[in-house]
Amino acid sequence: MNRKLTLLLLPLALLAACSQTPAPAGTGGDDVAPAATKAADQQTLAHLDAQRLQSQHWLLKQATAADGKRIDALFARDDKPVTLDFADGRLSVSNTCNRLGGGYTLENGTLKVGAMASTMMACTDKALMALDEAVSSRLQGELKTAQDADGTLTLTTAKGDVLVFAPEPTAETRFGGPGETVFLEVAAKTEKCSHPLIPDYQCLQVREVKFDDKGLKQGEPGKFENFYGTIEGYTHEDGVRNVVRVKRFAVKNPPADAPSQAYVLDMVVESATER
Repeated sequence: MNRKLTLLLLPLALLAACSQTPAPAGTGGDDVAPAATKAADQQTLAHLDAQRLQSQHWLLKQATAADGKRIDALFARDDKPVTLDFADGRLSVSNTCNRLGGGYTLENGTLKVGAMASTMMACTDKALMALDEAVSSRLQGELKTAQDADGTLTLTTAKGDVLVFAPEPTAETRFGGPGETVFLEVAAKTEKCSHPLIPDYQCLQVREVKFDDKGLKQGEPGKFENFYGTIEGYTHEDGVRNVVRVKRFAVKNPPADAPSQAYVLDMVVESATER
């Protein structure tokens, strides 16, 4: 997914709380024990901590209102579900029109999300524009949370809307570390390069660029070179030059002839058309 915009990521945060209803008293030991066991299991599954939240991307797969009807406004992009990411006390929302973000706290299973900030992109698709409001209005404030045995996360709003998210491991989880943040400039045109398995393979032309803490480019970048790997999450469009921020991870025990480093797109920070 190639995002052509210049912006700063705004991570966001979510809150959720889980309540338990005591098991009703039964008429005998055989009635009470299963209910008590079930309640204990639910409490264990509902336990959520910051580490668990941060180790996954959370992809929206179901959303129903208090009346049981599907919330269609939250599925304006069927191919790219609304996704939540948690990091350093911030929640970020992607696959909306704008990037949304806000602070969150998590205490005793209760997730609270503060006021959300947004980038200021305009989307021509009205449904996509409405998606921002549909998401932010439901994620701000206090939410009840529950987590199923398969890892899915359920958030329930004060109005009774139920949002169900499927977990997907982050790159940090998959590669076992935080990775290194680097900036790469990707030339507008690919070039034919030698590949042992793919004839007429086209390589991205890439060079590393440096920025200071104010976002200003430092020094002169080197020449473009063949990039034989892939940048996960990045789709190249012929004729468009991009500067991308990526996370670079060391690959443990890579297969023979496979790269020892993996690159994952963080964001596109600069784009220019060069036809």
